[in-house]
Amino acid sequence: MNLDTTDLALVHRLQEDGRTSYETLAAQVGLSRAAARARALRLIEDGVVRIVGVIHPAVQGRTVSAHVAIAVDGPAAPVARTVAELSEAVFVTLTAGQRPVIAELRTTDFDALSGLVADIGRLPGVRGVDTTPYTRVLKDPYLPVTSPGAVTLDETDHAILRELQSDGRMSYAELADRIAMSAAAARSRSLRLLEAGVFRVAALVRPGTLGMGHLAGFAMRRSGGERGAAGVRGLLATDQVQFATECVGRADVIGTVGGETLADVLGSLEKLRALKGVHGLESWLHLELVKERYDSLTG
Repeated sequence: MNLDTTDLALVHRLQEDGRTSYETLAAQVGLSRAAARARALRLIEDGVVRIVGVIHPAVQGRTVSAHVAIAVDGPAAPVARTVAELSEAVFVTLTAGQRPVIAELRTTDFDALSGLVADIGRLPGVRGVDTTPYTRVLKDPYLPVTSPGAVTLDETDHAILRELQSDGRMSYAELADRIAMSAAAARSRSLRLLEAGVFRVAALVRPGTLGMGHLAGFAMRRSGGERGAAGVRGLLATDQVQFATECVGRADVIGTVGGETLADVLGSLEKLRALKGVHGLESWLHLELVKERYDSLTG
């Protein structure tokens, strides 16, 4: 599907807030409400975007996240597909590099992470697992902006989350019918969960849609003090950086950059190497996205 500049603008707006009204979308991209609605529905029906409720992992009790890089003996694809079957694996790719399988794991605690990594290490074909736990997410297009505090969810809250996971733009009237409550109560409950940072509604975008057909991961070492902080600020200001998190282990920051061409990706990596405070950057090219499921309540 060929997207014009208006389609791309709609996708960007839906990434920011998947429940943005058609009136607001129309005003933002310069269309009538009917035209904005028709375009947005076409993007959804053609599979360019999926509008889903993305639940904060802490709500599921998954407070520990980690990047794992897996070395293999023999073909890497079977290993990647086995790892992708794990509920704790939310992102799995096949890559070009020394460790051809990369995954992001989310677990309840460090003991659970340690046990899961040990299990992965015993899988057929796995030669080694390099684990880098996250300490602070710096940039994530799918994570709710506000981290949830001590939120207690009842059965009605869980029912709302389950429905909005499958269709983030579901009307409050339809949501109310599905969970047997009034539309006003469904709206009030949903807004309370949104404002508390329990979940957000966002567009999950088909790879390559936004001119980011090529993706590369990076592991950065940076100096401490103000030079290191300046490097992080520069990192977040780079549009090509799609994801970044501070870590402990072999890297201080791990992230993902995208570009329309391999030359664009190389240029982005070179810009990262040039940031103040950066004194080491390892990179790898993502070849095949095996799993990306940030929208699942159970993983």
